[in-house]
Amino acid sequence: MRRSWRVMIASLSLPESLGAAFQRLLTNAGYFHVNYAIVVLLTLLVSLLWHPGALIVFIATMFAWMFLYFLRDTPLVVWGYGVEERLVLAVLSVSTVALLLLTKATVFLGGIAAGFVAVLVHSVFRRTNDLDLDEGGEGAVRLKETASANYSVL
Repeated sequence: MRRSWRVMIASLSLPESLGAAFQRLLTNAGYFHVNYAIVVLLTLLVSLLWHPGALIVFIATMFAWMFLYFLRDTPLVVWGYGVEERLVLAVLSVSTVALLLLTKATVFLGGIAAGFVAVLVHSVFRRTNDLDLDEGGEGAVRLKETASANYSVL
């Protein structure tokens, strides 16, 4: 579910520690994952404006993104099995990069990197205490549990 852009840009501050920054990163990545995908795709689009062949491929993959990820309200079902949203995101991401690599316009890697840097900076500086995680932030909660389990092993 896409979150409000106003909520996304509100409440920015410096984290108190590296651990707090990592916790913010995990929580915000789970809560704003659709918004972050849009940010990365927009930076990718801007990087491809001067490469028409790659831009055509990107626009074609954007139709897949729209129908399989952004505009879908119900879980995707393939051959009677529900497909997790994270798997759809991963498959669409890998297929977009693979198809763009076929165009030999490697400038898109800079666009993706710029998008990831913007997402990383935002997710570290965006406070998490005002997010309504019960409303639909179960992805963030799942990420927190996974991170806690990983730290307990260390």
